[in-house]
Amino acid sequence: MNPQAEQLNQVIREKNPIVFDLLSEKGKKIFFPKKGILGQSADAKGTKINATIGAAIEDDGTPMRLEAIASNIGLNPSLVFPYAPSFGRPDIRAKWKEMIYEKNPSLNGTELSLPVVTNALTHGISMAGYMFLNPGEQVIVPDLFWGNYNLTLANGYDAVLTKFSLFKDGGFNVEAFKNKLNEGGIGKKTLILNFPNNPSGYTPTVDETAQILDVIKEAAEKGNKIVTITDDAYFGLVFEDGISEESIFSSLSQLHENVLAVKVDGPTKEDYVWGFRVGFITYGVKNGSSELYAALENKTAGAIRGNISNSANISQSLLLSAFNNEDYQKQKQEKYSIMKTRYDAVKETLQDEKYREVFTALPFNSGYFMCIKLAEGIDGEEVRRILIDKYSIGVINLNNMLRIAFSAVAAKDVKSMFDGIYAACKECI
Repeated sequence: MNPQAEQLNQVIREKNPIVFDLLSEKGKKIFFPKKGILGQSADAKGTKINATIGAAIEDDGTPMRLEAIASNIGLNPSLVFPYAPSFGRPDIRAKWKEMIYEKNPSLNGTELSLPVVTNALTHGISMAGYMFLNPGEQVIVPDLFWGNYNLTLANGYDAVLTKFSLFKDGGFNVEAFKNKLNEGGIGKKTLILNFPNNPSGYTPTVDETAQILDVIKEAAEKGNKIVTITDDAYFGLVFEDGISEESIFSSLSQLHENVLAVKVDGPTKEDYVWGFRVGFITYGVKNGSSELYAALENKTAGAIRGNISNSANISQSLLLSAFNNEDYQKQKQEKYSIMKTRYDAVKETLQDEKYREVFTALPFNSGYFMCIKLAEGIDGEEVRRILIDKYSIGVINLNNMLRIAFSAVAAKDVKSMFDGIYAACKECI
């Protein structure tokens, strides 16, 4: 093992041996290189003549660039063209951490790691897999989960996704979750909590969240060592009262010494910048120290360095400028209001009893999506094709359940969409 990796491992073992035990073999071996080319380049920073950088510089010392590109960008070239650090830019990392506390006031000064920048949330999930999953280890997910977990975790790291039933009696199935978490005896457990959930658009109620936390704490008290990965892609898009508005990460990061909370989030869905490809991975554990978190940040940055090198500088610069804009919150509220109007249109439309002849809506209260379960005997793929060919409506078929992205449907079009789905289903009976 590289001595730099062993040095980080020693820090983690000293500060929290549970966290060390949770690391995968890859996670134990990885490190961010402080020596070699990167170290020598850091030593040379600020020199009059710097021939260490793997980039081209104009004679005036600014980044070399094509005017055909630079003319379209209203930012200082230094914020666009050079590489960003593998950790992410320090300014946006600090700003995102500040925003985590603002959005989750119950953290109330709880010490967390400094977020490490990822290439959006898919890459963040993948890096969590790199850090914590060995081949053959199980990851607990609900039976309704984002299909990309299969590629990132099952195909990418040979993990095994093991499912529990998400819903019971119109709400979160706490009993099924508890049974799944306690399967297989005491040991290492890894789970993903994705709220609002993709594809269902469901976030647990305040009471359900408390029950979920009780289940995890009880399992930790029994001696289980638990990694909780919170996929917060749709954070903040909650449309009903009584629903948890904070990320469950807030409570998990303070829950128990045996529970390592890993928050994967970013502006992709929150700030409507799908193509920017910027995300963050943040760590929290009860009584976590700055030394522990620094070691985890270094390992994560090492994994990123060996995977994509670093995330785009221009995206980080544009986002930081937006976060510091005095109209940012106002503009974000305006977009939230549009989303809420679309959600309300779906809720109102589904009050029509006729739809229950052919489909039933699954519980939903947040996010971008909702799902309908087709009646027995109706083929989802046939419905999907009829909707495209005859009604010019596109939906996703998931094993005779249709996922509908109301986030992409104007409120005025919601009723005609469901009427089209109803008609297509009737044709299939």
